[in-house]
Amino acid sequence: MTDFFYEQDADLAALDGQQVAVVGYGNQGRPWALNLRDSGLSVSVHVRADETREQAIADGFDAGDIADASTADVICVLIPDDSIPGLGLAPRSDALTIVASGYTLAFDRFAPDGDIAMVAPRMLGPEVRRCYEEGVGFITAVGVHRDATGTAQARMLAVARSIGGLRQGAIAMTPHQEAVLDLAVEQLLSPVLTHVNTNFVLVMLELGIPLEAITTELFYSGEVERNYRLLRETGFVAQLDHHSPASQYGQLSRRGRFDHVDVATTMRELVEDITSGRFADEWDAEAAAGAPRLAELRDEHAGELIKAVEADLRAKLGPSAGPATGG
Repeated sequence: MTDFFYEQDADLAALDGQQVAVVGYGNQGRPWALNLRDSGLSVSVHVRADETREQAIADGFDAGDIADASTADVICVLIPDDSIPGLGLAPRSDALTIVASGYTLAFDRFAPDGDIAMVAPRMLGPEVRRCYEEGVGFITAVGVHRDATGTAQARMLAVARSIGGLRQGAIAMTPHQEAVLDLAVEQLLSPVLTHVNTNFVLVMLELGIPLEAITTELFYSGEVERNYRLLRETGFVAQLDHHSPASQYGQLSRRGRFDHVDVATTMRELVEDITSGRFADEWDAEAAAGAPRLAELRDEHAGELIKAVEADLRAKLGPSAGPATGG
Protein backbone atom coordinates (compact mmCIF):
# COMPACT_ATOMS: atom_id res chain seq x y z
CA MET A 1 0.00 0.00 0.00
CA THR A 2 1.19 3.48 -0.80
CA ASP A 3 1.19 6.40 1.62
CA PHE A 4 -1.47 9.08 1.77
CA PHE A 5 -1.06 12.59 3.15
CA TYR A 6 -3.62 15.04 4.52
CA GLU A 7 -3.57 18.57 5.89
CA GLN A 8 -2.69 17.36 9.39
CA ASP A 9 0.48 15.83 7.94
CA ALA A 10 1.81 19.20 6.77
CA ASP A 11 3.21 22.02 8.89
CA LEU A 12 3.34 25.41 7.22
CA ALA A 13 6.07 26.35 9.70
CA ALA A 14 8.43 24.37 7.47
CA LEU A 15 8.32 27.41 5.16
CA ASP A 16 8.70 30.11 7.81
CA GLY A 17 10.87 32.94 6.52
CA GLN A 18 11.27 31.32 3.11
CA GLN A 19 10.67 33.00 -0.22
CA VAL A 20 8.62 31.04 -2.75
CA ALA A 21 9.23 31.74 -6.44
CA VAL A 22 6.59 30.74 -8.97
CA VAL A 23 8.00 30.28 -12.46
CA GLY A 24 5.25 30.73 -15.03
CA TYR A 25 1.92 32.51 -14.66
CA GLY A 26 -0.38 30.57 -16.93
CA ASN A 27 -2.63 27.54 -16.56
CA GLN A 28 -1.02 26.33 -13.31
CA GLY A 29 1.23 29.21 -12.32
CA ARG A 30 -1.44 31.82 -11.63
CA PRO A 31 -3.66 29.51 -9.51
CA TRP A 32 -0.63 28.29 -7.54
CA ALA A 33 0.67 31.79 -6.91
CA LEU A 34 -2.72 33.06 -5.73
CA ASN A 35 -3.33 30.03 -3.51
CA LEU A 36 0.16 30.17 -1.99
CA ARG A 37 -0.23 33.86 -1.21
CA ASP A 38 -3.69 33.38 0.27
CA SER A 39 -2.18 30.70 2.52
CA GLY A 40 0.19 33.30 3.95
CA LEU A 41 3.39 32.55 2.05
CA SER A 42 5.76 35.13 0.58
CA VAL A 43 5.44 34.66 -3.19
CA SER A 44 7.14 36.23 -6.19
CA VAL A 45 6.40 35.50 -9.85
CA HIS A 46 9.02 34.96 -12.55
CA VAL A 47 8.05 35.05 -16.21
CA ARG A 48 9.05 36.55 -19.52
CA ALA A 49 8.33 40.25 -20.03
CA ASP A 50 4.97 39.67 -21.70
CA GLU A 51 1.27 39.82 -20.86
CA THR A 52 1.65 37.15 -18.16
CA ARG A 53 4.03 39.41 -16.24
CA GLU A 54 1.59 42.28 -16.65
CA GLN A 55 -1.16 40.05 -15.23
CA ALA A 56 1.00 39.04 -12.27
CA ILE A 57 1.75 42.69 -11.48
CA ALA A 58 -1.94 43.54 -11.81
CA ASP A 59 -2.66 40.73 -9.32
CA GLY A 60 -0.31 42.40 -6.87
CA PHE A 61 2.78 40.22 -7.16
CA ASP A 62 6.41 41.26 -7.39
CA ALA A 63 7.24 39.95 -10.87
CA GLY A 64 10.64 39.62 -12.49
CA ASP A 65 12.85 37.59 -14.77
CA ILE A 66 12.98 33.81 -14.71
CA ALA A 67 16.67 33.82 -13.80
CA ASP A 68 15.89 35.70 -10.58
CA ALA A 69 13.88 32.73 -9.32
CA SER A 70 17.15 30.91 -8.64
CA THR A 71 17.71 32.98 -5.49
CA ALA A 72 14.49 31.76 -3.83
CA ASP A 73 14.23 29.14 -1.10
CA VAL A 74 11.44 27.26 -2.89
CA ILE A 75 11.04 27.33 -6.67
CA CYS A 76 7.76 26.09 -8.16
CA VAL A 77 8.31 25.45 -11.88
CA LEU A 78 4.90 25.66 -13.52
CA ILE A 79 5.42 25.80 -17.26
CA PRO A 80 5.04 23.09 -19.94
CA ASP A 81 7.49 20.20 -19.56
CA ASP A 82 9.07 20.88 -22.95
CA SER A 83 10.25 24.32 -21.84
CA ILE A 84 11.65 23.43 -18.42
CA PRO A 85 15.09 22.11 -19.50
CA GLY A 86 15.92 25.35 -21.30
CA LEU A 87 15.10 27.70 -18.42
CA GLY A 88 18.65 27.81 -17.09
CA LEU A 89 17.54 27.77 -13.46
CA ALA A 90 20.38 27.41 -10.95
CA PRO A 91 18.89 26.87 -7.48
CA ARG A 92 21.02 27.05 -4.35
CA SER A 93 22.11 23.75 -2.81
CA ASP A 94 19.67 24.27 0.09
CA ALA A 95 16.72 25.25 -2.10
CA LEU A 96 13.72 23.10 -2.98
CA THR A 97 12.57 22.89 -6.60
CA ILE A 98 9.01 21.65 -7.18
CA VAL A 99 7.49 20.54 -10.48
CA ALA A 100 3.81 19.85 -11.16
CA SER A 101 4.50 16.89 -13.45
CA GLY A 102 6.98 14.06 -13.08
CA TYR A 103 7.94 13.99 -16.78
CA THR A 104 11.18 15.99 -16.74
CA LEU A 105 12.47 14.21 -13.65
CA ALA A 106 11.42 10.75 -14.78
CA PHE A 107 13.25 11.01 -18.10
CA ASP A 108 16.28 12.98 -16.90
CA ARG A 109 15.37 16.23 -18.64
CA PHE A 110 15.79 18.37 -15.51
CA ALA A 111 18.24 17.92 -12.62
CA PRO A 112 18.68 21.12 -10.57
CA ASP A 113 20.84 21.25 -7.46
CA GLY A 114 19.33 20.91 -4.01
CA ASP A 115 16.05 19.27 -3.02
CA ILE A 116 13.66 18.23 -5.79
CA ALA A 117 10.02 17.24 -5.36
CA MET A 118 6.76 16.85 -7.26
CA VAL A 119 3.35 18.25 -6.37
CA ALA A 120 1.02 17.22 -9.19
CA PRO A 121 -2.65 18.25 -8.82
CA ARG A 122 -5.08 15.83 -10.44
CA MET A 123 -6.98 18.88 -11.59
CA LEU A 124 -6.86 21.42 -14.41
CA GLY A 125 -5.14 24.70 -13.55
CA PRO A 126 -8.20 26.98 -13.29
CA GLU A 127 -9.91 24.38 -11.09
CA VAL A 128 -6.91 24.43 -8.73
CA ARG A 129 -7.91 28.00 -7.90
CA ARG A 130 -11.65 27.38 -7.89
CA CYS A 131 -11.41 24.34 -5.61
CA TYR A 132 -9.19 26.31 -3.23
CA GLU A 133 -11.65 29.19 -3.08
CA GLU A 134 -14.54 26.80 -2.53
CA GLY A 135 -12.64 25.14 0.30
CA VAL A 136 -12.95 21.64 -1.16
CA GLY A 137 -9.41 21.24 -2.46
CA PHE A 138 -8.43 18.45 -4.83
CA ILE A 139 -6.53 15.18 -4.95
CA THR A 140 -2.79 15.44 -5.60
CA ALA A 141 0.17 13.18 -6.37
CA VAL A 142 3.24 14.06 -4.31
CA GLY A 143 6.75 12.71 -4.09
CA VAL A 144 10.32 13.61 -3.16
CA HIS A 145 12.82 13.01 -5.94
CA ARG A 146 15.93 14.11 -4.03
CA ASP A 147 16.32 15.10 -0.38
CA ALA A 148 19.65 16.88 -0.08
CA THR A 149 18.79 18.91 3.02
CA GLY A 150 16.64 16.55 5.06
CA THR A 151 13.73 19.01 4.78
CA ALA A 152 12.42 18.14 1.31
CA GLN A 153 9.32 16.23 2.39
CA ALA A 154 8.29 18.72 5.06
CA ARG A 155 8.61 21.65 2.67
CA MET A 156 6.96 19.77 -0.19
CA LEU A 157 3.94 18.89 1.97
CA ALA A 158 3.70 22.49 3.19
CA VAL A 159 3.50 23.68 -0.42
CA ALA A 160 0.96 20.99 -1.28
CA ARG A 161 -1.20 22.05 1.66
CA SER A 162 -0.87 25.72 0.76
CA ILE A 163 -2.32 25.24 -2.72
CA GLY A 164 -5.21 23.09 -1.40
CA GLY A 165 -3.70 19.78 -2.47
CA LEU A 166 -4.07 17.95 0.85
CA ARG A 167 -7.71 18.72 1.64
CA GLN A 168 -9.00 15.65 -0.19
CA GLY A 169 -5.77 13.71 0.28
CA ALA A 170 -2.52 13.24 -1.61
CA ILE A 171 -1.16 9.95 -2.85
CA ALA A 172 2.58 9.28 -2.66
CA MET A 173 4.15 8.56 -6.06
CA THR A 174 7.60 8.84 -7.53
CA PRO A 175 7.92 11.24 -10.47
CA HIS A 176 8.56 8.20 -12.69
CA GLN A 177 5.34 6.54 -11.55
CA GLU A 178 3.36 9.73 -12.08
CA ALA A 179 4.80 10.30 -15.53
CA VAL A 180 4.23 6.72 -16.67
CA LEU A 181 0.64 6.74 -15.42
CA ASP A 182 -0.09 10.09 -17.04
CA LEU A 183 1.40 9.08 -20.39
CA ALA A 184 -0.26 5.66 -20.25
CA VAL A 185 -3.70 7.24 -19.95
CA GLU A 186 -2.90 9.27 -23.07
CA GLN A 187 -1.16 6.56 -25.11
CA LEU A 188 -2.81 3.30 -23.95
CA LEU A 189 -6.25 4.10 -22.62
CA SER A 190 -7.26 6.91 -24.97
CA PRO A 191 -6.43 5.00 -28.20
CA VAL A 192 -8.17 1.82 -27.07
CA LEU A 193 -11.29 3.73 -26.02
CA THR A 194 -11.30 5.49 -29.38
CA HIS A 195 -11.03 2.09 -31.09
CA VAL A 196 -13.93 0.72 -29.04
CA ASN A 197 -16.09 3.78 -29.73
CA THR A 198 -15.36 3.61 -33.46
CA ASN A 199 -16.38 -0.03 -33.67
CA PHE A 200 -19.50 0.67 -31.63
CA VAL A 201 -20.48 3.41 -34.08
CA LEU A 202 -19.93 1.11 -37.07
CA VAL A 203 -22.10 -1.64 -35.57
CA MET A 204 -24.90 0.81 -34.78
CA LEU A 205 -24.73 2.26 -38.31
CA GLU A 206 -25.16 -1.25 -39.71
CA LEU A 207 -28.47 -1.36 -37.81
CA GLY A 208 -29.63 1.84 -39.46
CA ILE A 209 -29.32 4.08 -36.42
CA PRO A 210 -28.48 7.68 -37.42
CA LEU A 211 -24.93 8.82 -36.78
CA GLU A 212 -26.27 11.91 -35.01
CA ALA A 213 -28.21 9.74 -32.55
CA ILE A 214 -25.20 7.52 -31.88
CA THR A 215 -22.79 10.37 -31.19
CA THR A 216 -25.42 12.07 -29.04
CA GLU A 217 -25.76 8.90 -26.97
CA LEU A 218 -22.00 8.65 -26.57
CA PHE A 219 -21.05 12.29 -26.04
CA TYR A 220 -23.43 15.18 -26.55
CA SER A 221 -26.21 14.14 -24.18
CA GLY A 222 -23.79 14.26 -21.26
CA GLU A 223 -25.14 10.97 -19.87
CA VAL A 224 -21.78 9.18 -19.96
CA GLU A 225 -20.10 12.19 -18.36
CA ARG A 226 -22.66 12.20 -15.56
CA ASN A 227 -22.28 8.44 -15.04
CA TYR A 228 -18.53 8.93 -14.59
CA ARG A 229 -19.22 11.73 -12.15
CA LEU A 230 -21.36 9.36 -10.11
CA LEU A 231 -18.51 6.84 -10.20
CA ARG A 232 -16.20 9.49 -8.77
CA GLU A 233 -18.64 10.73 -6.17
CA THR A 234 -20.17 7.46 -4.95
CA GLY A 235 -18.13 4.55 -6.35
CA PHE A 236 -19.09 1.76 -8.74
CA VAL A 237 -21.37 -0.17 -6.39
CA ALA A 238 -23.41 2.85 -5.30
CA GLN A 239 -23.77 4.29 -8.80
CA LEU A 240 -25.00 0.93 -10.11
CA ASP A 241 -28.18 1.39 -8.09
CA HIS A 242 -29.06 4.41 -10.24
CA HIS A 243 -29.48 2.09 -13.26
CA SER A 244 -32.61 0.05 -13.92
CA PRO A 245 -32.54 -3.68 -13.08
CA ALA A 246 -32.52 -4.46 -16.82
CA SER A 247 -29.54 -2.16 -17.29
CA GLN A 248 -27.71 -3.72 -14.36
CA TYR A 249 -28.36 -7.23 -15.66
CA GLY A 250 -27.26 -6.30 -19.19
CA GLN A 251 -24.03 -4.68 -18.02
CA LEU A 252 -23.02 -7.42 -15.61
CA SER A 253 -24.14 -10.50 -17.58
CA ARG A 254 -22.20 -9.44 -20.70
CA ARG A 255 -18.95 -8.83 -18.87
CA GLY A 256 -16.23 -11.10 -20.10
CA ARG A 257 -17.52 -11.29 -23.67
CA PHE A 258 -14.47 -9.37 -24.89
CA ASP A 259 -11.91 -11.19 -22.75
CA HIS A 260 -10.60 -13.03 -25.82
CA VAL A 261 -9.32 -9.73 -27.26
CA ASP A 262 -5.64 -9.43 -26.26
CA VAL A 263 -5.49 -5.74 -25.40
CA ALA A 264 -2.89 -6.19 -22.66
CA THR A 265 -0.12 -7.31 -25.03
CA THR A 266 -0.39 -4.17 -27.13
CA MET A 267 -0.59 -2.05 -23.98
CA ARG A 268 2.62 -3.61 -22.65
CA GLU A 269 4.37 -2.85 -25.93
CA LEU A 270 3.23 0.76 -25.80
CA VAL A 271 4.15 1.22 -22.15
CA GLU A 272 7.65 -0.10 -22.87
CA ASP A 273 8.11 2.91 -25.18
CA ILE A 274 7.20 5.12 -22.22
CA THR A 275 9.21 3.47 -19.44
CA SER A 276 12.33 3.05 -21.59
CA GLY A 277 12.36 6.75 -22.47
CA ARG A 278 11.88 6.07 -26.18
CA PHE A 279 8.75 8.17 -26.34
CA ALA A 280 10.48 11.08 -24.60
CA ASP A 281 13.30 10.87 -27.15
CA GLU A 282 10.78 10.61 -30.00
CA TRP A 283 8.88 13.66 -28.78
CA ASP A 284 12.09 15.66 -28.31
CA ALA A 285 13.00 14.98 -31.95
CA GLU A 286 9.48 15.78 -33.14
CA ALA A 287 9.35 19.05 -31.20
CA ALA A 288 12.82 20.06 -32.38
CA ALA A 289 11.69 19.57 -35.98
CA GLY A 290 8.70 21.86 -35.49
CA ALA A 291 6.19 19.03 -34.87
CA PRO A 292 5.37 18.21 -38.53
CA ARG A 293 3.98 14.76 -37.71
CA LEU A 294 1.74 16.24 -35.02
CA ALA A 295 0.34 18.65 -37.61
CA GLU A 296 -0.39 15.72 -39.95
CA LEU A 297 -2.08 13.73 -37.19
CA ARG A 298 -4.22 16.67 -36.12
CA ASP A 299 -5.31 17.21 -39.71
CA GLU A 300 -6.17 13.52 -40.06
CA HIS A 301 -8.03 13.07 -36.78
CA ALA A 302 -9.15 16.57 -35.79
CA GLY A 303 -9.21 18.52 -39.04
CA GLU A 304 -11.63 21.00 -40.55
CA LEU A 305 -14.12 18.38 -41.81
CA ILE A 306 -14.49 16.83 -38.37
CA LYS A 307 -14.81 20.27 -36.78
CA ALA A 308 -17.55 21.18 -39.25
CA VAL A 309 -19.52 17.99 -38.52
CA GLU A 310 -19.23 18.57 -34.78
CA ALA A 311 -20.24 22.23 -35.08
CA ASP A 312 -23.31 21.31 -37.11
CA LEU A 313 -24.47 18.71 -34.60
CA ARG A 314 -23.77 20.94 -31.61
CA ALA A 315 -25.84 23.69 -33.25
CA LYS A 316 -28.79 21.30 -33.53
CA LEU A 317 -28.60 19.82 -30.03
CA GLY A 318 -27.87 21.02 -26.52
CA PRO A 319 -27.85 24.50 -24.99
CA SER A 320 -27.05 26.21 -28.31
CA ALA A 321 -29.94 24.60 -30.19
CA GLY A 322 -33.05 26.42 -31.31
CA PRO A 323 -33.80 29.56 -33.29
CA ALA A 324 -31.85 32.74 -32.66
CA THR A 325 -33.69 35.41 -30.70
CA GLY A 326 -33.44 39.11 -31.16
CA GLY A 327 -32.15 41.33 -28.40
